[in-house]
Parts: sequence; structure tokens; C-alpha cells
Amino acid sequence: MTESLKLPDEGGTVREYQLVGTPIARPSSPPVFNRIAYAAAHVVSDPFRDADPWNRPQVDWETTMAFRHHLWSLGFKIAEAMDTSQRGMGLDWAGAQELISRSLAEARSVKGADLACGAGTDQLAAADTRSLDDVIAAYEEQIGFIEKHGGRAIMMASRALARVAKSPEDYAYVYGRILSQTKDKVVLHWLGEMFDPQLTGYWGSQSFEAALDCVIDIIEANRDKVEGIKISLLDNAKEIELRRRLPEGVLCFTGDDFNYAELIEGDGKRYSHALLGIFDAVAPSASKALAALAGGDTATFRAVIEPTVPLSRKIFESPTQYYKAGVVFLAWLNGHQSHFSLPAGMQSARGILHYADIFRLADRANVLDKPELATRRMKSLLGVYGIE
Repeated sequence: MTESLKLPDEGGTVREYQLVGTPIARPSSPPVFNRIAYAAAHVVSDPFRDADPWNRPQVDWETTMAFRHHLWSLGFKIAEAMDTSQRGMGLDWAGAQELISRSLAEARSVKGADLACGAGTDQLAAADTRSLDDVIAAYEEQIGFIEKHGGRAIMMASRALARVAKSPEDYAYVYGRILSQTKDKVVLHWLGEMFDPQLTGYWGSQSFEAALDCVIDIIEANRDKVEGIKISLLDNAKEIELRRRLPEGVLCFTGDDFNYAELIEGDGKRYSHALLGIFDAVAPSASKALAALAGGDTATFRAVIEPTVPLSRKIFESPTQYYKAGVVFLAWLNGHQSHFSLPAGMQSARGILHYADIFRLADRANVLDKPELATRRMKSLLGVYGIE
């Protein structure tokens, strides 16, 4: 029997919606890709211990780790403790340390599992930052923690650095100091202000061209310590230009949740690897598509992944920093967690019309793994908003 329910639309009308999607079958074993594919993973709140969610959010560690097993089973590497896990928006450095140590230990129990961990400066309040050396010390603490636990670092953009840096030379100084100390190669992270308004003017300029020059200079000066760079500007032309200018052997990881399908496929000469928050939400589809691409079947790659793009654009629509709500919403609909709540109560950052649109687009993209469960849970949410 086809599932149906009543959903509101932008005009304020509630209309009957009949589901049309077909769930994506799971592979019998983790597939092999010809692109490096990191899924930036969310954390699962514990609402039964969350007495003060804004100030002291609690994490359900068992379910959080189970979700990482789900991603590993589909062939993904995990980008741990990144902005998808609500770094600086519900998960502080103390919580990130526990997440990192638990995930690294969990990965060692799974054959072939791999992850890299976000290192930032979020233990240092931007308003309290006085010098570049403050920023350096904060990065050193976080990267030191990751390396002590056997992990590799993704060097996240720093709100504190954006506050105190006065020029591209200041960025070069900080990144050079940190990269000279790392044990392993590092992935850099260029996160646009649409994801975090406090990062406006990162790399010392609000001009993309000047910022790109700064980034390339930093990578050239530290080439032996940079595996690649993740770029999250939601602009495919800017990513293609960065990709064109990268030194040979330095990888481009797309963080473009609007245009990832075409950027991953590439233009026949160059392509992007992936480090994406949307892969958390559409993991079975992305896994099937990437496996097809690795097998030379671009038609299947496109047929499976392209329907997920409108869904991703809805989840990441402005104000983009609240995309985590849509990611967790789909985890709840698909049965990966028993409740729809986020650390710091961030589920309230989006409205019911947004969630209704996500439901429709997820169904049309074949992202609803258990249509009956998803329909039942969506009805319960609609009831909270007075839609019976």
C-alpha cells in the first residue's frame, strides 16, 4: 500500500501527498570508490538527559557511534567533529574531545574504517582572542589531542583567527606555524560565511581572488604537509578555479552541497573528491552512485545522485548554518535515532514548511529508507503544529 499524508505548502494550504519513492538497497559489503568520500557526521542528542539543552547539551554516545557504523558500512570515510556535528553550535571542545576519542577507538574495531578529525580553535572565544599566538596555541592543543589519540587532522577555519588577523600574511604565519608541526598531512578547510558569518573575510580578504591567492601561497609553502583542501563556498565556478590552481598531488575536496554531483564527476580532466555534510543524510544513494562511478557507469551515477541535489539545496538553503536540522530530521525519519532533537535545541531553527519540503524532496530522491516509518513520524511532527 502506498503511503500518504497531508503536508502544508508555502501558500498555507494543506494538501494530500502520496509517496512515490523507492528505498535504495544496501550493499552486501562496503563498496570501493574511485573518489575519496568523507561523510561529515552528525551527533545524536540525548533528550532524556537534556535538562538544559542550550547550555549543557547531552549526547547519546551509543546511537552516535551506531550511525558511524552505518556510514562505514556504505564505504565512506568519516569527517569527525566538523561543523555537521555542531561544533560551536551545540558541541563545545570538551564534547568534541569525547567524540573524537570515542570515534577513533570505534574505528579501530572496524576493518577498513577510516576517519579524520576536525581541529579548530573553538575552546578560544573569538571575543577573548588577543593575538595570533593565542590562535596558534588553540590549534596546537586540538591537533595535539587528535594526534595523541592516533588521528589525522582536518584544520578547520577559525573564528578567532578571522577576528584578529589583519592581512593574508597573518594567515600564512598561523598556518605555517601549525603545519610545520603536524605529524601527518592535513586537510585544510575553506568554509564560507554562508556557513558561519563570523568567517567573513577569511584568508585576509572579502575578494575571492585575493583569498584564493593567499590559500595557494600557503599550500605551496607547506606542500609536504597538505593532503588537500575542502572548499565550501556553494559556488562551483570558484571551486573549479581553486582545483585548477592546486599544486600537483594536492587534492580538492568538494564541500559544495549545492553542486557536488557535477564536481565529483568532473570534466574529464579534473574532478573533486568529497567531504560533505549531505552525505550524512543521503548516504545509501551517494554510496550507490559513487560505486557506479568507480565502475565506469556514469549514467547510473547521475541517475542516482542528481535527484538528491534539490533535496540538498533545500536542506542547505539560507540561513545555511542551520542545515544540521535537516540532516538530523532525515536521520530520525529513516530510523537512525528515536527522536527529532538536536544539541542546543537546534531543531527549532527551521519551520514546519521547511521540513515538509524536505519530506517531499527526500521521497522523490528515494532517500526515505522506510517509507511507512517516515510517514508515521512525519505525521507525529505535523500534529505538534496542529495538522491532523
